[in-house]
Amino acid sequence: MTERPRGRPRAFDRDRAVLEAARLFWRHGYSGTSTRTLTATLGLSTSSLYAAFGSKAGLFEEAVRTYAERYREIYQQAVAEKDIRTVIERILTDSVHEFTQPSDAHPGCLISSAVMTDSTSTLDTSTYVAELHNANEQALLVRIERAVQDGELAAGTNATDLTGLIQSLWHGLSVRSNADTSRESLLATARLAHQLICRQLASPTS
Repeated sequence: MTERPRGRPRAFDRDRAVLEAARLFWRHGYSGTSTRTLTATLGLSTSSLYAAFGSKAGLFEEAVRTYAERYREIYQQAVAEKDIRTVIERILTDSVHEFTQPSDAHPGCLISSAVMTDSTSTLDTSTYVAELHNANEQALLVRIERAVQDGELAAGTNATDLTGLIQSLWHGLSVRSNADTSRESLLATARLAHQLICRQLASPTS
């Protein structure tokens, strides 16, 4: 009689599986991450992986969307604030918190990962991320234009220039986070930038 292995099989945790897969894709790219490596790392059989995600490409797409879409959520929540100064503050500081998530809960920055030079037949990562950034920028621009129209900002405020400044700060903070700059340092920079912007917005136009 064959003896059964002791203990229960590890329960399937979809969120954890997506996180572990994202780490592999970010490090090795889509093409450089084999199905065998995925199943070994996730503790799944090939049939179980396909049953859960449809395919390797399906898992990759879910990983990209799971972590990239967090930035869309940050912008959507920020632009819903009533005060434009709070909008700017939340975009910068909430993004810093996302950039610096602990490694046990986050796979790292997608923007600087190997998948940005790789793609699948179902998802062109670089195009997807570019469209995401454009959508976030457009949402911010519309909110700033409304602030000018409503008198929150001076009538002479150039909404396009202000949006460009905030987006440049956002990308700069992202780059510095990839260089292992601490959360505290990034937050200090974000708050200083916010103060300077608000001070300028409060100054009478010349």
